[in-house]
Amino acid sequence: MANPLQDQLLKAGLVKPHQIKKATKEKRKAQRGNTPDAVAEQARQAQLQKAESDRDRNREQVAERERKAQIGQIRQLIETQRLARSGGDSTFQFVDAGKIKKIALYKAQRAQVINGVLAVVRFDQTYELVPAVTAEKIARRDPGCVLVFNVPSSQGNPQNDPYADYPVPDDLMW
Repeated sequence: MANPLQDQLLKAGLVKPHQIKKATKEKRKAQRGNTPDAVAEQARQAQLQKAESDRDRNREQVAERERKAQIGQIRQLIETQRLARSGGDSTFQFVDAGKIKKIALYKAQRAQVINGVLAVVRFDQTYELVPAVTAEKIARRDPGCVLVFNVPSSQGNPQNDPYADYPVPDDLMW
C-alpha cells in the first residue's frame, strides 16, 4: 500500500484492508473504463464531423466542375456556330440587364432575328449571332445567355387560320 494516507487510516483502525483493496480496484476500473470511452466517443465525433465536411467539400467541387463543364460547352457552341456580322449596315436593339444594347447586323440577318431563325446570345462581354437550333441548346444549359430568341408563331400563318374563308367587312358600324 503505497499511499501514506491509506497506511495511516489502516493504523488508526478507521478502515479495513479489504476496503482499501476495493477502493483501489474501483479507482483503477474508473480510470480504465471511462477515459477510453470518452476519448473514443470524441474521436468518433471528430471523425463524423470530418466525414461530413469532406462530403460537403466534395459536393461543392462536383458542382463547380459541372458549372465549368457547362460554361465550356456553351463557349464551344457559340464559337463554332456564331455568324459573321462585321460590317453590318443595320442595327438591332435589344435589352440586356435592364439596358438597351445595340449590335450591327446585315439587313437579312436582322430580318432572320426578328423571324426567329437567328438568336442573339451573350458570350463573355460580347454579343454573338447564332442559329435558332444552337440557341435552344444554349438555353438548355444556361437560359441567361440567350438574350433574343423570337419563337416563330403560328398566328401569321394563313394555313392554320380557321377564319380564312370568312371575309372581314370594312363597313362595320358599332
